[in-house]
Amino acid sequence: MRLHMIAIGALAASSLLVSLDGRAQNKKNSKGEMESFNFKVDRFADIEVLKYQVPEWNKLTLKEKELVYYLSQAGLSGRDIFWDQNYKYNLRIRKALENIYKKYKGDKNTEDWKNFETYIKRVWFSNGIHHHYSNDKIKPEFTKEYFKALLRSTKTELNSEIIAILFNDADNKKVNLDESKDLVEGSAVNFYGKGITVKDVEDYYATKGTPDKDRPLSLGLNSQLVKNANGQLEEKVWKSGGMYDSAINKIIFWLEKAVTVAENKPQAEALKLLIQFYKTGDLKVWDDYNIAWLQATEGNIDYINGFIEVYNDPLGQKGSYETIIQIKDFDMSAKMEVISKNAQWFEDHSPLKPEHKKKEVVGVTYKTVIVASEAGDSSPSTPIGVNLPNADWIRAEYGSKSVSLGNIIDAYNMAGGTEKLKEFAYDEEEFELSKKYGELADKLHTALHEVVGHASGQINKGIGTPKETLKSYASTLEEGRADLVGLYYLYDPKLQELGLVEDWEKVGKTAYNDYIRNGLMTQLVRIEPGKDIEEAHMRNRQWVSAWVYEKGKDEKVIEKIVKNGKTYFKINDYKKLHKLFGDLLRETQRIKSEGDYEAGKDLVETYGVKVDPALHKEILERNAKFNTAAYKGFINPILTPKVNVKGEIIDIEIVYPKTFAEQMLYYSENYGFLPLNN
Repeated sequence: MRLHMIAIGALAASSLLVSLDGRAQNKKNSKGEMESFNFKVDRFADIEVLKYQVPEWNKLTLKEKELVYYLSQAGLSGRDIFWDQNYKYNLRIRKALENIYKKYKGDKNTEDWKNFETYIKRVWFSNGIHHHYSNDKIKPEFTKEYFKALLRSTKTELNSEIIAILFNDADNKKVNLDESKDLVEGSAVNFYGKGITVKDVEDYYATKGTPDKDRPLSLGLNSQLVKNANGQLEEKVWKSGGMYDSAINKIIFWLEKAVTVAENKPQAEALKLLIQFYKTGDLKVWDDYNIAWLQATEGNIDYINGFIEVYNDPLGQKGSYETIIQIKDFDMSAKMEVISKNAQWFEDHSPLKPEHKKKEVVGVTYKTVIVASEAGDSSPSTPIGVNLPNADWIRAEYGSKSVSLGNIIDAYNMAGGTEKLKEFAYDEEEFELSKKYGELADKLHTALHEVVGHASGQINKGIGTPKETLKSYASTLEEGRADLVGLYYLYDPKLQELGLVEDWEKVGKTAYNDYIRNGLMTQLVRIEPGKDIEEAHMRNRQWVSAWVYEKGKDEKVIEKIVKNGKTYFKINDYKKLHKLFGDLLRETQRIKSEGDYEAGKDLVETYGVKVDPALHKEILERNAKFNTAAYKGFINPILTPKVNVKGEIIDIEIVYPKTFAEQMLYYSENYGFLPLNN
């Protein structure tokens, strides 16, 4: 489970000194003089590409650097798996686009060529031809005829059927959540073969069952479901010797090297189980690995690797390939550890029904980490917080690991500004609160969301897993539930008592202002006019905000005000809003605990999907004056080994590609291990 950066305009600027061009004076050279690090790399369409620093890298031992390097190589080796998971033709399309990009010798000053450059960058950023957030197919802003001319000019081959798809309305939605259409047949994501319906999937997995109903396997997590030559359903398992074999064998190769430089035995044993999972595809081994990974808490290096998040499956079963390599941020982790240690207090004092509370919250660990490498579902668009594993029974019995990606958050803040905040904040007081406390409020919300939120509550005995009971609404309900836990405690003097804040009330007010402003207004800059909200996190922010707004309407807890022709949402009573967040949290947990599909569906569809067209138009017009992108993502540093005459690694240096295109082409050339048709 993950937390994404809130839409632009919701967060305050960093309290660190940032110049207008995104440069921060925060790095010393060998002479001890301050150097400038430019966080900004590229800008196109609705996207800005940044880069992040890896502070403390040179304080790592050589062995630790090697471990980071091997884990990053393993992660990048599976990169193309995610491309293929996103859409069956993605790898063929990418090869054709990149061949044109590298070989075209014609006029590159024309509008058509500039539109082609924008298109390939958008495809790179989204790991395929569907937008990374909206799931809509990215339509080229050049003609089919121009594209065919580019193909001829560069002697590039691409099937005519695929060419047509780029320009027509086929496979328009990667993940379809409109239940009036079949969720599976209406989705272009490559988790299910042709002609398979929701009923087919549900019937197939209903026959599978698991040996222990109290500890269910994550059925379907690591496979594509297809019809064989006889029309029977079967799984193509993602493993060595199975689907994605060539990339997975490379992942295994690098993970085996990582074992040789593991920091301790528990870390090594967890890595060995991950290798065994990739070799066998056995979901019991996957559970064993997750437990071992959870218990490997010592050491300075950690990682996420596997088929993990299920947001890209309309049925919430199949995991997208993802990897994040992490270095512990010692200072921030020590500060945030206090939340982990008090997880039981938060659970005991939550507004949940007694029967839905955990009697014992176990094994919650929280760290702020420094990202060293990302791939798959985490790159270029990255989360800012992650809480794993996703299996509820493992979380209940063994706990979870939560991480906040500190250097990613810092890079976002370094590249930000306050202009949008000024535009959408109701008054100067709200603006100043966010400017002063916004960064702290956001970091605390991330911590509470990941550590306390995802770890809280329990499912009633005999009730199935959320993917079975809540189906396509499971992800957004879980993210909203975790958000609500964070929101409930952000306005609580306990935070000051624990030494996390100096003024709990001002931090809490800031958090509430930012969340409501974003949930009801500023995140709409990411939605095209006339479109519904599809992405799970965006849905959850709207249904949470819209529900408390409506329920507090009579008492004007949150008031919609039009001032000088501009709409604002002003919070008049923070105490009552705090209670409303608690009421909604209690109901959302009830829905999860009891598996109440109809109530969950009603909550999301009533408050989280539809957009007020008049307000949306206004927000887009107000936002248009800012030269800022709706979405941000990152290039990764390239870890470059230095070797001696014997070929032994003596150091590993960090090098940054100069452009987004340079990194994308480098990845395709060096980590393109899959065939174009899988």
